[in-house]
Amino acid sequence: MALQALQSSGVAFRKILSHFPEELSLAFAYGSGVYRQAGPSSDQKNAMLDFVFTVDDPVAWHSKNLKKNWNHYSFLKVLGPRIITAVQNNYGAGVYYNPLITCDGRLIKYGVISTSVLIEDLLNWNNLYIAGRLQKPVKIVAMNEDVALRSALDQNLKSAVTAAFLMLPESFSEEDLFTEIAGLSYSGDFRMVVGEDKAKVLNIVKPNMAHFRELYGSILQESPQVVYKAQQGSLEIDKSPEGQFTQLMTLPKTLQQQINHIMDPPGKNRDVEETLLQVAHDPDCGDVVRLGLAAIVRPSSMRQSTKGVLTAGASPSRRGDGTDIGARSAGDKCTEGTCRRA
Repeated sequence: MALQALQSSGVAFRKILSHFPEELSLAFAYGSGVYRQAGPSSDQKNAMLDFVFTVDDPVAWHSKNLKKNWNHYSFLKVLGPRIITAVQNNYGAGVYYNPLITCDGRLIKYGVISTSVLIEDLLNWNNLYIAGRLQKPVKIVAMNEDVALRSALDQNLKSAVTAAFLMLPESFSEEDLFTEIAGLSYSGDFRMVVGEDKAKVLNIVKPNMAHFRELYGSILQESPQVVYKAQQGSLEIDKSPEGQFTQLMTLPKTLQQQINHIMDPPGKNRDVEETLLQVAHDPDCGDVVRLGLAAIVRPSSMRQSTKGVLTAGASPSRRGDGTDIGARSAGDKCTEGTCRRA
């Protein structure tokens, strides 16, 4: 599996993981604290470490984590693990974040997502929130033998390549491709206008070209849709209507539905395949795909940001995913004494 090339056996990550309940189907670290970024996020040493924990039974996991790490949670902790899980699954992008935790001397935040919800997002791109994170290099800290999850992780990468192909010209460079892929989950994200650095995508890609090659190299070599000249770092794809229709038909279901919604005139009620055939012949095919991505990402990013007020508590300075980046709320040490709210 392509993701395994980026697995980390780093002691620092495993030590942090030891402070949490063990029942994880997947745990990964991502962001500027893990992979070097250009621009304002280039200070890796002091950057927050971002984690996502995937769990089969969120109620059971939150119940154990509340006992170990009570002070990681906002006021929702008094309502118990079932309410926390309901907020996690039913609002925003299906992930529950606890931000601003000091653990083994590092500032971290961690999100918790149900394995089934993640698999659905990886396969269908329901909101492209965590699936989008996994289209960029991450450090896999733990993973079990869940065949369905591993297959969905691979499919997410293949779908990312296909979507990027549709938005690129006939010939392009590796950097062009990886920049398009890294930007998929930012399409329509309001944070890219009002909060995050607008050059964020390029800052992610440029220092990490080797990691992107590790992640996508085998997919590109095996894809019948592309001529990949790895030595020169160049690629060529079939931009004929037939080639684009093949690519459109393999896109994740939610993106196909959004494209159909955008292109289907009122009262027509065409099926998705008919609409995709029309889009394949459209000179603006790539722009239509981009609009479909924005229709997925924009509402999910806004809902997740609103949800952050509940899961992280009020703060005068906040990132769109519910993470405080300015003032920090005080908290008591948790039972181990090494992992506490900053």
